[in-house]
Amino acid sequence: MKRKWEERLKAVEERASYYERNPLRPVYKPKLSQPFLPSPVWKLFCHQSEAFSYLQTCQEDVHVFALEKTTQSGPRFYLVTTYKELWFYYTKGYKTSLMHCYEVIPEKEPCKLYFDLEFYRATNPGAAGKVMVAKLIELVSHKLKELYDVNCSAEDVLNLDSSTDEKFSRHLIFLPAKTVFKDNINVGHFVRSILQPAMRLMESEAAAVVPGGESTAQCSAGAASDGPLSYLAAVEGASKGCAAIACKAKDMETSQQGQNWDFSFLVVKGKEGDKQLFVDLGVYTRNRNFRMYKSSKAGKNVILKIAEDNKFVPTCEGNISLEEAYFLSSLVCNVRLYTAFALTGPLEGHLDSPYPEIDAFVRSLVNKDGVQGGIRRWTYFSLEEMLVYDISGYRWCENIGRAHRSNNIMILVDLKEETWYQKCHDPACRENNFKSPSSPLPPGICLLCLFKERKEDPPTTLSDWSQSSGSLQRSQSQDILWSGSEWDNASDDAHLLEATEDVELAEAVDESLNCALEEIPDEVLLATL
Repeated sequence: MKRKWEERLKAVEERASYYERNPLRPVYKPKLSQPFLPSPVWKLFCHQSEAFSYLQTCQEDVHVFALEKTTQSGPRFYLVTTYKELWFYYTKGYKTSLMHCYEVIPEKEPCKLYFDLEFYRATNPGAAGKVMVAKLIELVSHKLKELYDVNCSAEDVLNLDSSTDEKFSRHLIFLPAKTVFKDNINVGHFVRSILQPAMRLMESEAAAVVPGGESTAQCSAGAASDGPLSYLAAVEGASKGCAAIACKAKDMETSQQGQNWDFSFLVVKGKEGDKQLFVDLGVYTRNRNFRMYKSSKAGKNVILKIAEDNKFVPTCEGNISLEEAYFLSSLVCNVRLYTAFALTGPLEGHLDSPYPEIDAFVRSLVNKDGVQGGIRRWTYFSLEEMLVYDISGYRWCENIGRAHRSNNIMILVDLKEETWYQKCHDPACRENNFKSPSSPLPPGICLLCLFKERKEDPPTTLSDWSQSSGSLQRSQSQDILWSGSEWDNASDDAHLLEATEDVELAEAVDESLNCALEEIPDEVLLATL
């Protein structure tokens, strides 16, 4: 009996010693006292396509992440979870699989402007990395202001560092107020456009060394110039005095030359001494895996951390710590869409409203008489069933019988009445509360026709738009999209507030309320059945 007792006691002591060395780890479990936490979702897949297929079935706001094993060899596997749950385990340090974590940037999804910068110290002994980063931020901020009227400075750029003695390496995440790009492919077009002078400089130097390289340099420069510059899908805000936004690459080149920018700092030498850009242009591909804050590459122990010269400080909201705020800010796809609008370009670059047929009709209204206008943004008021289009490049005002010199116009579409009319941002027209006479929408795009088409073909238009922008129901539950409180707090967007307080919108509300109070005869209801 005594021997058995000693054996049991020894087993208990060994078990206690084991748990002292390996304590029980907490598990992510949302509590009733924390209703803001999403339900747990933690699913691993061997293939990226399987992860995205599973993501489509989840009700929670989940995302796909790529994980590497501790060694460099072997394929990546893919995790589907929420930002909150990932951060819960990410900071504990006991899930070794999260040491090498990458954010998967989905194709055709809005994302932030981001950069991957690097050069080898041995082949660039005179390169001052911090100075080069500051110059690049200044250049990009200038172009955002010039092309899109978006204010940006070093205080709006998260600067992450993973440099070693061998290589200087940075990640930059641009975070200007409520501004994102349509997708990372368009981010790549924008980055290549602003770096064209550096590309030509690099190619001209190569052509001077390699005989017969002139034709190759010209071909490469021409290829780099493809694609429009209006790829930005900003949220809440450009001022009424912004310049024309539908610019081509050639226009930007002229502007860059006029500013006398020195692009030589963007040309560095590679590991073998060959010329290359300071900016890695290979990170703007579909479903790109982008290394995350506090993660290292497999087989290495240098993590991405806050750079010494970083000037961005995130705002901590609710129960979010400063460290978690940095983590959320670093995620390229962590985009909060308050009011989506698109800057139009000569090619694609459009983020359609829920009614793309009406978008096309509005574009036809502002593309005539030799003037190439476009939709700068759209705002949908669900309660009033109103679409408000801010127009760029087309300033014809029916009130004065000519185009305004500096103020753009608006096209308002009443979806219930199936009519449209024009207003403008000119102070004199606003003071007189001018609106043009209402005109009917073309029969081909009336709402009855749209509803019939969508009923017969449910996968198109509205559902596609919901998948690309996030479902309206999910967005409302997160108080993100179509949020009245966000509109009320958007003091930097005077035009949006004016549109919200528009007399026509108030009238539309009254009409909808009056219609709701009217009883429908039973005969009419039976006839519809």
